[in-house]
Amino acid sequence: MPDEFREIAEGLAAVAKGFYARGWLLGTSGNLSAVVQREPLRLAMSPSGVDKGELRAEQLLSIDENAQILNAHEGKPSDESLLHIRIVKDRGAGAVLHTHSVWNTVLSDLHASEGGVTIQGFEMLKGLQGVRTHEHTEFLPIIENSQDMPALAEQVGATLNKHKAAHGFLLRRHGLYSWGQTLAEAKRHIEIFEFLLETMGRTSGRSD
Repeated sequence: MPDEFREIAEGLAAVAKGFYARGWLLGTSGNLSAVVQREPLRLAMSPSGVDKGELRAEQLLSIDENAQILNAHEGKPSDESLLHIRIVKDRGAGAVLHTHSVWNTVLSDLHASEGGVTIQGFEMLKGLQGVRTHEHTEFLPIIENSQDMPALAEQVGATLNKHKAAHGFLLRRHGLYSWGQTLAEAKRHIEIFEFLLETMGRTSGRSD
């Protein structure tokens, strides 16, 4: 395993374990990726069917822009690799992370008819790249889930083009996607969104 790939793989494995401990990647749910090189595009990608709480660096796959495995490995890329590749290309992301928490799943369904979740007035919004005030309004689009990954990747692309300021999106009854220029930034964005979605979920039925 080349040193650069190993360092990135170790970082992804560490993030996966941390998210698992927080209940955001239970079982074999979720997937993670990070860019190893841009030209030609190479990603380190989590394999399908692996417990993210036990994910090891040597299990990470090297894939190309067509989600084809490049390193000698028996693993299978996540079915959602095409979504990661689309986000990397359309947003110039350096890392893409996808979680399956209780709250992001619940709110992705509750707000589906609105087309997204509007988040505003929270201090934690300032943890999102480029946001300088709690008065910021973040719209987290909701996309209908599908098992047709090429079609879903096209829908993701259309959504990203429509909502150019968005830092993430939800797949309905599925989970949260967010990204960053670096793995550290992508991790922070997930932490911010998970905090905000849980806060909104816990207070949605509160009487004034």
